[in-house]
Amino acid sequence: MEQIPLVAEKRSVLGRKVKSLRRQGIIPAHVFGHKVKTEHIQVKAHDFKKVFETAGETGIIALSVGTEKKPVLIRGTQVHPLTDDLLHIDFYQVNLSEKVTVNVPLEIIGESPAVEKKIGLLLTPVTEVEVEALPGDLPENIEVDISNLTNIDDEIKVKDLKVDRSKIDVLADEELVVAQVGELITKEMEALEAEVEAEQAEAAAAAPAEGEESAEAPAEGEAAEGAEEKKVAQKGEPRSSDEREEKSE
Repeated sequence: MEQIPLVAEKRSVLGRKVKSLRRQGIIPAHVFGHKVKTEHIQVKAHDFKKVFETAGETGIIALSVGTEKKPVLIRGTQVHPLTDDLLHIDFYQVNLSEKVTVNVPLEIIGESPAVEKKIGLLLTPVTEVEVEALPGDLPENIEVDISNLTNIDDEIKVKDLKVDRSKIDVLADEELVVAQVGELITKEMEALEAEVEAEQAEAAAAAPAEGEESAEAPAEGEAAEGAEEKKVAQKGEPRSSDEREEKSE
């Protein structure tokens, strides 16, 4: 695999002061790796974006720092959550004679007859798989050809992926499904919709008709009046002067 050149410079600005670099269109970064001392560097945002579009996270970059060239992979980027501006870059320095472990994206190709005929819905539960290989053997992506998915439940598993297994070890479970044709409306969705409709019907049947009050509920003020009458009756006291006179007679 051809190495993509990228020029970087050593960085002396650290901590919160790196904001000044970003305002100049420069992205702070660092280089690390197995038996490699971490080095703080900086790259021009414009140059990096062009390289990233080509290399992704599996392409080898020939990173020039001063007079030294380092073979590196882009191990990660930090992006501002609101503006999508690049904040920081992680470069992983590799030994071209030692295998590395990376996640390789899956690329869907072809057209599924089941989807074209609206028989089913294409499901892609996995978007990348972990592989191990020499840096020079890492694929940019792994193609998933769905042109043979013609019926409901047709599927493609990790073991079906077209990969040069003599050079690349796929670490994901061989039985893991990466693409499948599912029903347009699954049985689980139908059961859920039926359950919701039954609950709504039950709630509607239990609700009192408009303008009516529940027979069990006392009218406003009656509950308090009834409680007062009960309290008086329990004390054995009449509730009016007439009743007191009758009692004395």
